[in-house]
Amino acid sequence: MAKTTPGEFIRQVRQETAKVTWPTRKEAGVTTAMVFVMVILAATFFFIVDQVLSLGVRLVLGLGG
Repeated sequence: MAKTTPGEFIRQVRQETAKVTWPTRKEAGVTTAMVFVMVILAATFFFIVDQVLSLGVRLVLGLGG
């Protein structure tokens, strides 16, 4: 494995960074909004599943309900 000098490493990093396609402000905003929507949907789903399972366990164990 060939050793890379610090100067060569920095040059390679700059070349790779130039290849990156950065998102626009609008794309970043839309993606962020979609993440929040998906988090809310997942949290709601797991809350409902937890409540149903909790009710089922309470009924099976006779702890009221």
